[in-house]
Amino acid sequence: MTNQHPPSGRILAIDLGEKRIGVALSDPQQKLARSYCVLKRRSRREDFQRLGRIIAEQGVVLVVMGLPIRLDGSESSMTRWVRHYSAELAENLTVPLVYWDESYTTQQAHELLQERGVTQWQKRKEQVDAVAAAFILQGYLDAQQKEYDESGAA
Repeated sequence: MTNQHPPSGRILAIDLGEKRIGVALSDPQQKLARSYCVLKRRSRREDFQRLGRIIAEQGVVLVVMGLPIRLDGSESSMTRWVRHYSAELAENLTVPLVYWDESYTTQQAHELLQERGVTQWQKRKEQVDAVAAAFILQGYLDAQQKEYDESGAA
């Protein structure tokens, strides 16, 4: 992280799974995250094209990729898979990509959806990845703002 905000514009977060991609977007002021959509994974090429379209249409200036880190801080085979996928994705993007720890975001998303009354498992499953992406993004935005404020640049 740096103590400089990215240029103004939206930040996009990704919660990458083997079957689905959860997508969240920030507001243009980069203060609030909201779930945006869930993409059903196809080929990497199609995934990259669809993400590229969202980035272009929404004026995205930065991509935040959720990274599954173990509780002890070590990386798993899933972490390595996400890094490999992200490296390929970054080659196809016109904006920078950074990683952010996604620990507990799926659990938080399930709990939030349950609190909101989404009780049907299938319905919750369809939304959980985008909500998890929003938790990833809000964590990133909050940490970025805190670091920016502490640097005295605010």
